[in-house]
Amino acid sequence: MLTEQDIYDARILIIDDNQENVELLENILATAGYSSVLSITDSRKAAQLYAAYKPHLVLLDINMPYLNGYQVMEKLKEVEGGSYIPVLVLTALRDHETRIRALSGGAQDFLTKPFDQLETTTRIANILKVRLLHNEVKNQNIILERKIQERTFELHDTRLEIIHRLGRAAEYRDNETGAHIIRLSHMCALLGKLAGLSERRQELLLNATPMHDIGKIGIPDNILLKPGKLDNEEWQIMQTHTTIGADLLSGHDSELMTLSRDIALTHHEKWNGTGYPRKLRGEKIPFAARITGLMDVFDALTSKRPYKDPYPIEKACDTIKAECGKHFDPRLTDLFLENLGEFKQIKIRFSDKGETAHRYFQLSERDKEGI
Repeated sequence: MLTEQDIYDARILIIDDNQENVELLENILATAGYSSVLSITDSRKAAQLYAAYKPHLVLLDINMPYLNGYQVMEKLKEVEGGSYIPVLVLTALRDHETRIRALSGGAQDFLTKPFDQLETTTRIANILKVRLLHNEVKNQNIILERKIQERTFELHDTRLEIIHRLGRAAEYRDNETGAHIIRLSHMCALLGKLAGLSERRQELLLNATPMHDIGKIGIPDNILLKPGKLDNEEWQIMQTHTTIGADLLSGHDSELMTLSRDIALTHHEKWNGTGYPRKLRGEKIPFAARITGLMDVFDALTSKRPYKDPYPIEKACDTIKAECGKHFDPRLTDLFLENLGEFKQIKIRFSDKGETAHRYFQLSERDKEGI
């Protein structure tokens, strides 16, 4: 809260080429109790001194050599930026034009020469109160904005943590490791980057793909965990994990949840229209889902599962090449194969060791960047 002492402690800058006026103002201010007063008679130094001293109030003469008061105010505006300049104009002129020009230039009030001591201290105190209150509100707004940003980051991290943990829950039900969705997320982000997505879209893709199989939560164990081939009825039920996932992720219009829903629903669609659940064809399949579908198959082929050994990279790539233009988007397939080395590095970095995946999900989003 602003106190009377705050006003007397305020920094005041006097800019006047007349040394007698400067001394008179210094005496008036000292008598009134102001302790931080700085004066100059060379207006060319005004802007530099203003930037260094950061005064709460400037007592500024209009008629000066080198730079007049109007020119000085223009310089001070450049230093102050978005805030107003706290200027009290000193002038012997009483005409209307001078006052209007000074006010238009940014002046807050006038002091007419010769100075009356009571009028001088009253006008100075009034402007200082406004300036100090302005600064106080400005500082509080900065603090509030910082707290809101911190809370927003915390909420964002919490949401991502929930998404990742739900993604892990789906993978565990399917006898897959948490490392699978980490690899998938990074591979999808990498392929998105190679395809020209912005950094923001790459990050959205990174955080949306863990939910691609969340719908498996709704598939009965006797079907989801069946070691042998599914019969036709069982296969029809298995396919519903896409619509179940989309339903679970519906109802929130954030970009992240919308993208997660689209991926969950359509990552099993195929380029030639033979996929499920809607038999979408070509570019009617959402771009993120085309990326996810390709990377999901690659990681599944090259990973060990209870029902199969991992394919060698070369064999997995041969399988993907054979499905180019059938199952997979041809352009994305080419980008993937041309940059295979980078995807191999992700496989190595997030291998199926359990500990890596567990540790990853214990860290905040900022910490994960260092893994």
